[in-house]
Amino acid sequence: MIYVIIGIALVAFIGFVLYQGNGLKSIQIVKTVTIKGSMDDVFDMVKYQKNFPKWSPFLAQDPSQKYEVKGTDGAVGAQYHWDGNKGKDLGFQELVKIDHHKYIGMKCDIQKPFVAKPTFDYHFTQTAGGIEVKQDFKLESGLVDAAFMWLFGAKAEMEKTNQQGLDLLKKAVEN
Repeated sequence: MIYVIIGIALVAFIGFVLYQGNGLKSIQIVKTVTIKGSMDDVFDMVKYQKNFPKWSPFLAQDPSQKYEVKGTDGAVGAQYHWDGNKGKDLGFQELVKIDHHKYIGMKCDIQKPFVAKPTFDYHFTQTAGGIEVKQDFKLESGLVDAAFMWLFGAKAEMEKTNQQGLDLLKKAVEN
């Protein structure tokens, strides 16, 4: 009888986790920051992959991370490869679209610690207070991956990391 109760509880728990995870199959996180600086300085800080170490939240979290820029930096197709956390983090981001002083699109190919292909869209707007940078992060996942993300609070961590990146971008340009 105890095994039946444990089995029912386990099935109910798995069902609950999958139900909660269903809401994370498609994640979008939009963050903005206003930076005091010229449009060229702000735009180029994002466009050139060689600048990413200056504002990478991942490098801030793991200063021993190794990285390399491949391709023609600042042009569509340029890639920033990383290998960090003693081989536990591996992947790259690639510039996929550039609309001068307006938009930069990037896609990521993450191989470790999990497989994911998020996108980052950066929109740049001149305002009275400076250059507004809007980061639009999107990630599509399968149900099981989404359930694990819910279980471990991954979306909240992603939001925190994305905000940290924009804060570091602001600091890199303004200093």
